[in-house]
Amino acid sequence: MMIKNNIEIIPVNDCLRKDISIPRYQRPYKWSVQNITDLLLDIEHAIIEKRRYPEFKYRIGTIILHRERNMLNVVDGQQRMISLTLLNHYLDASFHNCIMNCTFEDKITLTHLHQNYQCIKEWFSLRKDKDKFEFLKSMKDILEVVVIYVDKESEAFQLFDSQNTRGRALDPHDLLKAYHLREIQGNSYDMEYAVTKWEAKEVIKIRELFSDYLFPIWNWSRGRRTWEFTNKDIDTYKGVALDCSYTFAHRTYRSMPCFQITEPFIAGSNFFEMVEHYLRLIGNIEAELKNNQNLLEMRDFFENKQCSIGMKHVRKLYKATLLLYYDRFHVLDPLAMKKLFMWAFMLRVELDNLSFDSINKYAVGDGINNSLPIFSIISQTRIHSNIGNIIISIPNEISASNCKDERNRLLELLKNMKR
Repeated sequence: MMIKNNIEIIPVNDCLRKDISIPRYQRPYKWSVQNITDLLLDIEHAIIEKRRYPEFKYRIGTIILHRERNMLNVVDGQQRMISLTLLNHYLDASFHNCIMNCTFEDKITLTHLHQNYQCIKEWFSLRKDKDKFEFLKSMKDILEVVVIYVDKESEAFQLFDSQNTRGRALDPHDLLKAYHLREIQGNSYDMEYAVTKWEAKEVIKIRELFSDYLFPIWNWSRGRRTWEFTNKDIDTYKGVALDCSYTFAHRTYRSMPCFQITEPFIAGSNFFEMVEHYLRLIGNIEAELKNNQNLLEMRDFFENKQCSIGMKHVRKLYKATLLLYYDRFHVLDPLAMKKLFMWAFMLRVELDNLSFDSINKYAVGDGINNSLPIFSIISQTRIHSNIGNIIISIPNEISASNCKDERNRLLELLKNMKR
């Protein structure tokens, strides 16, 4: 068990001046320009918060150090430590620490060191000298780091493993929750309200909302294929800061609380309202599919749990089209719902082996038949009834010889709908 003396919370400035070494077993330095920009923005935000709340501190992360002779080997946190060293060296030309004595030979490390230092220089090139002074001062007065010391290398890696492998990694929506709570810091009522509403929701529903609907629709509506929603993509949903002076930010601010999947929103409380809004829209769509008598003929293909993986893929594709349509016009026109059903489920008729890659291509208009970039069309259509006028091509039969009953039954339904 680790004694308390082996853990301390200290200013970043103190941590950087320790006798720290980067062991050869460490992976290359891979922080990107985007990571550096995010770090600078976080520090800038922390400086602003310090002006409002004199006791404010910003904890920048955890560092695990292994004591070996007179040196402290970095076991976890080297990416952050190297980046902060680069920043300090730029802010103060006289700054020097043990990390700067390390010899880096890996090409990946050298490339990122050069690019990131250039990024820091460009960031401050249009800022005043007092900004540089405030950033440097923040290393002593605002930014803190949790330092964990261990005496045995095996203990160091065990601790590293427990922090990075065994513990549940934060999902993108977890990071977004933390980010937007920070944006509304200072208003305890709004923060408590947001957390209460968030915790009342099923985690899996929030995860599916972003990974199956919001993020794919964001990409498909722009005519590009989507990919797995990860922590690298959370900038898409960080929203627009309240104090942003750009023209588009003023338009966004005036539009709140009217959300659109394809448009930005104001950071903070509006993020939690947005999640609530789209979970409610999906619930409305599911209720309409279940209860609308005009859609009875489609119901078996939408509700049957004993279906193929390909059928499950097109179901999600169909619900995504309905969500974008409903989001844009706030109506669920039965004819449009049928046309979108025909468009989405025709892909299942065409392909026996249907993967998400097929869905991804089809969504942006790269299909065998009915090559319509439906998400782009919906996001640009001015009148909701225009979607009901789309022409969907339905073949008389399936050309493949090994057609499954599922596909044959679906084709018959689509031909009847066409008539």
